[in-house]
Order: sequence, then C-alpha cells, then structure tokens
Amino acid sequence: MNWDDPTDTDTDADAERLVGAVADRDDQAVEAALRPKDLGEFIGQEKVREQLDLVLRAARARGATADHVLLSGAPGLGKTTLSMIIAAEMGAPIRITSGPAIQHAGDLAAILSSLQEGEVLFLDEIHRMSRPAEEMLYMAMEDFRVDVIVGKGPGATAIPLELPPFTLVGATTRAGLLPPPLRDRFGFTAHMEFYEPRELERVVHRSAGLLDVEIEPDGAAEIAGRSRGTPRIANRLLRRVRDYAQVKADGLITREIAGAALAVYEVDARGLDRLDRAVLEALLKLFGGGPVGLSTLAVAVGEERETVEEVAEPFLVREGLLARTPRGRVGTPAAWAHLGLTPPRGPAGGQGQQDLFGT
Repeated sequence: MNWDDPTDTDTDADAERLVGAVADRDDQAVEAALRPKDLGEFIGQEKVREQLDLVLRAARARGATADHVLLSGAPGLGKTTLSMIIAAEMGAPIRITSGPAIQHAGDLAAILSSLQEGEVLFLDEIHRMSRPAEEMLYMAMEDFRVDVIVGKGPGATAIPLELPPFTLVGATTRAGLLPPPLRDRFGFTAHMEFYEPRELERVVHRSAGLLDVEIEPDGAAEIAGRSRGTPRIANRLLRRVRDYAQVKADGLITREIAGAALAVYEVDARGLDRLDRAVLEALLKLFGGGPVGLSTLAVAVGEERETVEEVAEPFLVREGLLARTPRGRVGTPAAWAHLGLTPPRGPAGGQGQQDLFGT
C-alpha cells in the first residue's frame, strides 16, 4: 500500500458509516442495478459529460479506440459508472481491476496481454499501484507494448510483447499522488465535482423509480439535502428511508417521513452523523472552539487520530464547520450556530478568533 494513503482501517470506518462515501458490499450490489447505461442517463457532471461525449464520438467516427481517460474526485461521484458508460458507448468489453491488486509488474503484464482490441481497462485507485507496474504501464499506454523480463541476474532477457490497442480508464481519489509521466499519458482528464442538491434530487427520483419506491418531491429534497453532495450516499439514505417508510408508514416517502427516518439513523439536516457531531462537540464544548491538536481531539472523541483526520474532517472542512490551522483545529462560527451553542468571548473561542482579525 502507498504510505501516503489512508489506512485500511480508515477505509473500513468510512464504509461502515451511513454517510460514508466508500462503498460496502451492499452498495456494490445495489449500484449495479441503479447505474445508468449511457451518457444520456447520467445525471450531473455536465461539463465532464459534454467533453467525454465529444471524445467518444470522435473516436467512433475515426474507427479508433478512445484516448486514455483519467477520472479524479471523491468516492461515490460516479467514476466507476462513467468507465462502464465509456465501454458501452464504444461497444467494447470492460475489464475492471484496482491499483492495490497490482503489486508486481507481472500482474499487470498478465492483464494487459489478455486484453482484446478496443477493450476498456478500468484501473480504480490507480495511484496505489506499485512503482514497477506503473513504469510498465507507461510503455503500454504510449506504444501498446510491454517488455516481459525472463530470468534473473545477468542472464535475464527482455521479450517485447505487442498489445492490441486498448483504452485505459484510470480513477483516483488523489490525483496529486500520480507521477507526472503517468498523468501526462492520459489523453483526457476530468475532475468529478460534488453534486448540487437539485442534481441529487434527480438521482433520488431516478433511483426510487428503479427500486419501485413511492416518493414525493419534498421527500426527495430532504434526502438530497443530507447526502453530502454524493450520489452513493443519496442512494444509501434512500434505501434506509424506504425501510422506515415500509415499517412505520404506508410506504410513501414524504419530507416528514424522510426526516424522521434519518433522525433514527442520526443523520442531521446538514448530513452530519454521530462521529461528525462528536468531533464538533468536543472541539466546541471541551476546548472552547480551539485551537486544539488533532491527537488531543481524537482522544476526546475516543477515535484514532487517522479516523478523525481522514474520515470526519474532510466533510467538516468542506462545510465550513472546522478549520485546520498551524496551531490546531478551530471551530468556525457556522459550527457554533449549527450546534445551537454560543461561542465564548476571548482568544480561545470561535468569537475570539474573529476578534483577532478585527471582524
């Protein structure tokens, strides 16, 4: 594993959360049924869809394979779905693997040598691939050729192996970890943005139709507003609200039913769950809004340092509820307002931080 990545424990912790963006096995099974089949069905990411449509149409018109595609962005935004759409639009089969599964150059050589002409190879978390395999991929992407090393030591020989033209679709949650030589070999690069609530409402309505769930527009809006800008989370919340509606109501999802269901699962109106609120409450109530060190904050909430940093903090920072400063973590005025607390006066509290800058 790349030591710059979150640990497996952090990934597991995120997958176990109702509002975690990492897919668990249930998500993977459901997503297979909910995935759109072409670009026309794909909701959101307007610029990416428009640009990708031009790339694929041009390739089809030339009768050539599509350029290699790099998709970056947070988990749950549709990178895997787009890779499958690329294969469908090109009328080609798709092979799916991941960076962590390719730890030796031989692993990659075995996959590449079995590809058919025009096939799409989807490589998820491409930044976590081993360096020897990465270097082999350079030549494969550019020249459609790999050198297979036979033997060891002075007697080792390199046997060139020609590959059929193929399209590599790489997906990464950390584009900054990709070395420039690899990044430069992609003909088309796209960054997936978080979704707007209106787009997530459309996602929820579409998924509800496929799952045969009755939902009112305000019910879809309530779910979308708590989904952290992520379709995967929206679909997961929809399934939990569906269960609540079937057991506690007549099966119809309204705003009231959605709100009551998500209150049971401890997802508040802004999409924060138990861990998020625990971090904020410790920061504001125990430490007066900070600044406080990450390790101290982690001990206060009874979690590992990496879990707080990699699982809870990114969303809190993105929502403007928490700030990372050189002196430590600081609660913002929005955090005090969200928890219904009054910030203390003085340099230790959120209000004091504002006074420091004369605002």
